[in-house]
Amino acid sequence: MDSVEIRNEISAMQKRLADFRGSLDLETKEARIAELELKMTEPGFWDDQNESKKVIDESNGLKDITVTFSELAEELENQEVSYELLQEEEDADLQQDLEKSLKQLGERINQFELQMLLSEPHDRKNAILELHPGAGGTESQDWAEMLLRMYTRWAEKRKFSVETMDYLPGDEAGVKSVTLLIKGLNAYGYLKAEKGVHRLVRISPFDSSGRRHTSFVSCDVMPEMDDDVAVDINTEDLKVDTYRASGAGGQHVNTTDSAVRITHLPTNTVVQCQNERSQIKNRDQAMKMLKARLYQLEIEKQQKEIDELRGDQGDIGWGNQIRSYVFHPYNMVKDHRTNFEVGNTGGVMDGGIDPFIDEYLRSTLENK
Repeated sequence: MDSVEIRNEISAMQKRLADFRGSLDLETKEARIAELELKMTEPGFWDDQNESKKVIDESNGLKDITVTFSELAEELENQEVSYELLQEEEDADLQQDLEKSLKQLGERINQFELQMLLSEPHDRKNAILELHPGAGGTESQDWAEMLLRMYTRWAEKRKFSVETMDYLPGDEAGVKSVTLLIKGLNAYGYLKAEKGVHRLVRISPFDSSGRRHTSFVSCDVMPEMDDDVAVDINTEDLKVDTYRASGAGGQHVNTTDSAVRITHLPTNTVVQCQNERSQIKNRDQAMKMLKARLYQLEIEKQQKEIDELRGDQGDIGWGNQIRSYVFHPYNMVKDHRTNFEVGNTGGVMDGGIDPFIDEYLRSTLENK
């Protein structure tokens, strides 16, 4: 980059941050933070755990916005100083450091912009993610386990916590189904971009003839519903079954029927949870999952906007995939909704799915 390009880059970032400042209404947010922090000091604040958690979550969310913006603005000021020094005296090392820093700052601003665009009612919530293999037996079940690792690695990189709510191992390898609770700010907002059918093309490690196979797995993502979200569930409409829990590779095997499966008879909605050793806790988690599913069904019924929260994925097979992962005869991962693609399949499978999420979310926001 020459001097003019660096100046233009800095000017563009200044404009973007100025636009952010105008839209974020930072003074109002800071006033609200002060109000919430005062509430935390009131006697009896911790008496109601649910209410106190809401206050803390709101405060942390607002702080995340204001602190991040301040950090970005401060970093840009530092880059401006470096640019002015470079204008006074040429310094190859300083210019190299400045170009690298500007690139990193640009990426941080992009992420902050995307975070600010996640403004739908449920975007900030935790996410319940389910993986279900399509036809193909061991092949598809192994693909589901690969995706399970991919999403787990993605969550770890973002410092999100991951809880396995339900896990049904495959007959020979992989998983028949798995349900994760991914906890973190905007977890659902990001992961809703992953809803759909994921297609894998590779030379099968389970085929002694070394033939190429195509496998499909559906990914469903729901927001975790708060306790105060009103969902009318009649206990007479529920069928509750208990069974003995078991984890991957025989882990967490219980000797009691602690796992819980709940069927909502009017809608034939089935949820199950086995990650806790307590049947009561598993039932509570399963009820949260059921509430999330029924809430979505009600939204779809009232607003007829199926893709808003759940999406119609169609069959888990040809013609319905949102993304293809090709390991043979070449390496490529392509999102069919945005046409965004990368050749680093290993990086994607190691959790590097942010570029796909970014492209998809920006495309949907632009079309609104």
